Amino acid sequence: MQEKRNIRVIEWADLDKRKFYSLGVFMMLSVRATVYPFTLIRTRLQVQRGRSQYRGTADAFIKILQREGVLGLYRGFAVNALTLVSGQFYITTYELVRDQASRLGADNTLKSVAGGGVASLVAQSITVPIDVVSQHLMMQGQAGEGGGRFKVQDHPKRGLNAHAAQVGTNPTEGKRGRPSFGQARDIVRQIRQVDGMRGFYRGYLASLLTYIPSSAVWWPFYHLYAEQLSSMAPSNCPHLVLQAVAGPMASVTASVLTNPMDVIRTRLQVEGRSSILEALRQLWAQEGMWGFTKGLSARIASSAPTSMLVVLGYETLKRLSLRTELVHTRHW
Repeated sequence: MQEKRNIRVIEWADLDKRKFYSLGVFMMLSVRATVYPFTLIRTRLQVQRGRSQYRGTADAFIKILQREGVLGLYRGFAVNALTLVSGQFYITTYELVRDQASRLGADNTLKSVAGGGVASLVAQSITVPIDVVSQHLMMQGQAGEGGGRFKVQDHPKRGLNAHAAQVGTNPTEGKRGRPSFGQARDIVRQIRQVDGMRGFYRGYLASLLTYIPSSAVWWPFYHLYAEQLSSMAPSNCPHLVLQAVAGPMASVTASVLTNPMDVIRTRLQVEGRSSILEALRQLWAQEGMWGFTKGLSARIASSAPTSMLVVLGYETLKRLSLRTELVHTRHW
């Protein structure tokens, strides 16, 4: 029987923090830009009624590309990119909680669950307002039903043309029109006027109920899958390859377990439902059990490659950020 190899985790105390943060921002921005179209598609699929516009992930991709062009797949990206801030808070919190748990003698699984859960709580407190605005921007190019509560307004003085006011109301609009990245001000103003500051935290509880379990599940499964793959792989197989495979496996596991609440979260934030129970009852009444799987394929299509890219980037980042005296103590 082949001897099992343990993959040593690079901990917070092992890192050169200056390298870690400077390289980390570039890595996360690159990953988000790569998978953002699937994030947009997932949002639209979760909000639409039944299959009123898109029959699935591939159909949505093709229709958006035809009607709105390549840039249509990046509606709201400029605003969504602000979540890079919450991403840095997430990683820092995760590593600090792991560090504190290590001092208390916790094993790797407990450190991963605690770190992932607390990190998600901190990050979502920053991310939710950004999500609320960016999701409304994602919906601007969608025709008819399900276009979101708030629309971009026509402001000639600011250079927005009549097309911007009509986006989302005519399926023929936007075929060649460029998505506007300067429309966030309209959405922010409308949310504040209609709902006040509370509007920017719609779906906050649902976000916590989605992402805290998802994060708390992802990390321990990631380490579990990496160790299991390590026990089966040839001895000369790079650790980074095993980790890159374990990441998407953990992502699929977490996505399947938390997708029902993710659907509820999206509808609360885009449609302005007053409560989780109201959104849940409406979804069940209109679409039954199938409704809770809406956007799952798009979510997996987004999260699985994201996990692979993040793992490759994050583990590489940690290796590159190792303190000089520790460089030769970790294997790739």
